[in-house]
Amino acid sequence: MTSFVLPHEVRGDGAHKVFAVHGWFADRSAYAPVLPDLDRTSFTYALVDLRGYGEARDAPGPYTTAGAAADLLALADRLGWRRFSVVGHSMGGAVAQRLLAVAPDRLRRIVGVSPVPASGLPLAGEQAALFTQAAHRAENRRAIIDFTTGGRRPAAWLDRMVARSLERSDATAFGAWLDSWSGDDFSAEVAGAEVPALAVAGALDPALSPEVMRRTWLSWYPRARLAVLPGAGHYAMDETPLELVRTVEDFLRAEQEDDARDAGRGGRA
Repeated sequence: MTSFVLPHEVRGDGAHKVFAVHGWFADRSAYAPVLPDLDRTSFTYALVDLRGYGEARDAPGPYTTAGAAADLLALADRLGWRRFSVVGHSMGGAVAQRLLAVAPDRLRRIVGVSPVPASGLPLAGEQAALFTQAAHRAENRRAIIDFTTGGRRPAAWLDRMVARSLERSDATAFGAWLDSWSGDDFSAEVAGAEVPALAVAGALDPALSPEVMRRTWLSWYPRARLAVLPGAGHYAMDETPLELVRTVEDFLRAEQEDDARDAGRGGRA
């Protein structure tokens, strides 16, 4: 595990270092729609492929959020990043919170885009079957994407999302990742964490809704904020890319404002 290096690409040369971590359905190409409009002067973004995805499709496990956090810390060391922020989509949002549990001193800020809470997302009955069988059934992946975007997206887009998901993920890893992000509850390890945390929720996402974020992120993290994107469901990178970039980068830049306020009060609390 220590010798494995997460496949990644670096965009920008800004002083603020940021990892971008994808979700359950895609590799780092999930961030392709926002890449042209990122601020590469203020930020340096490293987009990663988690184990089982993209260039790491054939990598052995563990396929867990805890393992991913360890992989990111190893990559940060390799890149020479002492402190950094993390943007994580869906399952990647759970990975960002895992970093809160193991290395809060290295985090500047975390952003979850429709993030899975640190308490997991338990599934039961027909819903559990739908998600479990999605590892091998394209129609299940399509149904999940359609549901979590409010049933409003065109058929061709749904088909394209499913095709990318199947191409960029390993089915065995896909199933193992589901067990981790849905079943692991480490909320007791992160509750009260002082790292500024932004939850970005799509108003059209019935699964990881703004209300879910209020019950989780906003109740656990004293310095948490919630941003709701009215035109987005679960896939804001595709659905509302410009709004997402503005929301996330405004939050990341706010660290300088917070530092100034803390300095005015005589230092960090």
